[in-house]
Amino acid sequence: MLDKAPNKKLSDLLDKFGGALAAGDIDAAVDCFQEDCYWRDLVTFTWNIKTMEGRDQVRDMLKSQLSLTKPSNWSIAEGEDATENEGLLEGWISFETEGARGFGQIRVRDGKIWTLLTTMVELKGFEEPAGFDRPLGAKHGAGRNRPTWKEEREKEQAELGFSKQPYCLIIGGGQGGIALGARLRQLGVPTLIVEKNERPGDSWRKRYKSLCLHDPVWYDHLPYIDFPKNWPIFSPKDKIGDWLEMYTKVMELNYWGSTEAKSASYDEKKKEWTVTVRRDGKDIVLKPKQLILATGMSAKPNMPKIKGMENFKGDQHHSSKHPGPDAYVGKKAVVIGSNNSAHDICAALWEAGIDVTMVQRSSTHIVRSDTLMDVGLSALYSEKAVRSGITTAKADLIFASLPYKILHQFQIPLYAEMKKRDATFYDGLEKAGFMLDWGDDESGLFMKYLRRGSGYYIDIGASQLIIDGEIKLKSGVDVKEIRERSVLLSDGTELPADLIVYATGYGSMNGWAADLISREVADKVGKCWGLGSNTTKDPGPWEGEQRNMWKPTQQEALWFHGGNLHQSRHYSQFLSLQLKARMEGLPTPVYGLQEVHHKG
Repeated sequence: MLDKAPNKKLSDLLDKFGGALAAGDIDAAVDCFQEDCYWRDLVTFTWNIKTMEGRDQVRDMLKSQLSLTKPSNWSIAEGEDATENEGLLEGWISFETEGARGFGQIRVRDGKIWTLLTTMVELKGFEEPAGFDRPLGAKHGAGRNRPTWKEEREKEQAELGFSKQPYCLIIGGGQGGIALGARLRQLGVPTLIVEKNERPGDSWRKRYKSLCLHDPVWYDHLPYIDFPKNWPIFSPKDKIGDWLEMYTKVMELNYWGSTEAKSASYDEKKKEWTVTVRRDGKDIVLKPKQLILATGMSAKPNMPKIKGMENFKGDQHHSSKHPGPDAYVGKKAVVIGSNNSAHDICAALWEAGIDVTMVQRSSTHIVRSDTLMDVGLSALYSEKAVRSGITTAKADLIFASLPYKILHQFQIPLYAEMKKRDATFYDGLEKAGFMLDWGDDESGLFMKYLRRGSGYYIDIGASQLIIDGEIKLKSGVDVKEIRERSVLLSDGTELPADLIVYATGYGSMNGWAADLISREVADKVGKCWGLGSNTTKDPGPWEGEQRNMWKPTQQEALWFHGGNLHQSRHYSQFLSLQLKARMEGLPTPVYGLQEVHHKG
């Protein structure tokens, strides 16, 4: 007897699973999963971003949430077909809950669910006005003294924050705040974005002049508006800045530039925030119901405290404040650090003819950009992927469908291939004295990024300069003291210096909550980012999701939104739906609110 076709197999399993859920038979539903299984839910069942690992966790979640969500209509997604390869059955699925429509991805082994991704697409009755439901725009007919679109827009801008309060206040107008603001705008959530820089995109424009995106264009689209087909694969920082400014305008975001958030406090009785911002030399008090810190992972500079810093006679600054090489031609520079920013800055200084030394205090993971694009990203984010039907939206979901608990297993062989392919390159780095690593478990860049957000460089040329001795290197040392015109290292070496750049990374995002609200609230929320993998700079216990990102925190009505352009785009969807549901007074029973194990 022939095996059933993949669509039939998956449909039968979905019917069985959906029937068990509809009947409230949790044991039968759990029996549809393998013992070693993963259910990653983005909001639909848990009103959280949560991965259930193993049958016991699936059972516990269903006991808590099944009667509240009432899922139904499980089926293969319209226009999709299941596939089967080497015993692994995969497919795109659609389903509903009582209050929302969902989409997901499923992997099945031996007739039982191995991985399940469920994501919320839209809230019933609160759909985005798009497609057949897009707004008319023009006002056909006739009427006296009707306001134009421009007049209505100017009226909204004049009122919001003054006679009308925003429901959401987003602090931080970089890529994260802008992407979330666009989502909330489409959902009809009154939102104000405040940004200390003058213009949208300034957070890119004001970085060192050689800064360029290290991620490819297919990975970096914003919601609703993709980059044009002729957009460069790797965008220069000022080009990205201009794109963000354009996007902010055409998406009609309420954006206050040159505005600094000074203080915030939450009234538990009124269920609202009081936030004081400084704009045009005046203090303005805002009263939002929800406060989102979109200040970015790379915005809270980690400035070291080193003996003698106050005595230095030259220029010294954190990499985030580095203006570029122009003012330092003919001088000697020391860059402390060995990750992306350190390499970029060293290369730019070298290009300007400046004598530059990199001080590498601990090992760094290096991967060549071309190799990363080919081996690590091309299957999901490339022109080849697009032409094979893997849109950016699908790529996001495929990546999201791999549980963090086992993601490293998929990454290890990719980085083993990169190491093999570029063996001569790595030999050259090691001969130059550069300390290399591949992550604690050889899983490479993406896992380092997810676990700690640091410790790597995507090579776009600086590594060859190190190999050739053009960028000088001191590795395996610490900085012992800063002197008037030099840097003293732990091995006794003294490096003459007119410029010191501290490429020493960034602190946890909850540091912004400490500055703006209080240390008590920051500690209540705990560390942002990391998975609890118990690897370097990502202490356990295992949490299975990024700490405090895009989901409810221990502080009511306080949210964190950040990450790279991919994460800003992808997770803004799920954060915006959580905020919209709360604005509309819909029930949002949160399952598995993250416990706090680390304060920062």
